[in-house]
Amino acid sequence: MSADPVRDPWLPAMRLALAEAARAPQSGDVPVGAVVLGPDGTVLGRGRNEREAGGDPTAHAEVLALRAAARALGGWRLGGCTLVVTLEPCTMCAGALVLARVDRVVYGARDAKAGAAGSLWDVVRDRRLNHRPEVVPGVLADACGDLLTAFFRGRPDTDFGAAPGMG
Repeated sequence: MSADPVRDPWLPAMRLALAEAARAPQSGDVPVGAVVLGPDGTVLGRGRNEREAGGDPTAHAEVLALRAAARALGGWRLGGCTLVVTLEPCTMCAGALVLARVDRVVYGARDAKAGAAGSLWDVVRDRRLNHRPEVVPGVLADACGDLLTAFFRGRPDTDFGAAPGMG
C-alpha cells in the first residue's frame, strides 16, 4: 500500500500497532500488535501478543486490544470502531471482532497459514454471520512482515514453523 497518509489514513494507527508488536518479543511472544480506534479515530485500546508472558492461549494482540476498548467504552459492542493489527487475524480473533461488532479490520501482513480475513479462511466476511466488517489488507505489509520474519529467523525450529502466524 501507499506510504502517503493522505491516500492511506490507516498509516498512523498501523505505526502504533507496530510499536506494540515490537515490544512483544521481550517476553518471548510473537511480534503482533493491535490498536482499536473509536469512530472519531481516538485510540480506545492497545494490545500485543502476551501468550508467553501470561501463559494464556487467548492473549492475542487483537483480543487484548478489544478488551481494552470495551473497558474504555463501558460495554462489549464496538460498533463504529476499527481494529488495526499488524498480522491478519486468526479464526479466534476474527470471531472476536465479529462478535464485538467492529466495523472495520485493517491489517498489515497476510497470514497464509492461519489468516481468517481472506487468506486461509474468510470468517469476517462469512455471509452466514449477522455482522461482516469491512476488511482493509496490506497496510505497511512489508514492515509488518519484516518484524515477524526477523523474529522467526532468530528462533530455533519450533511449533510456530518458519512462516509468520500465531496472531
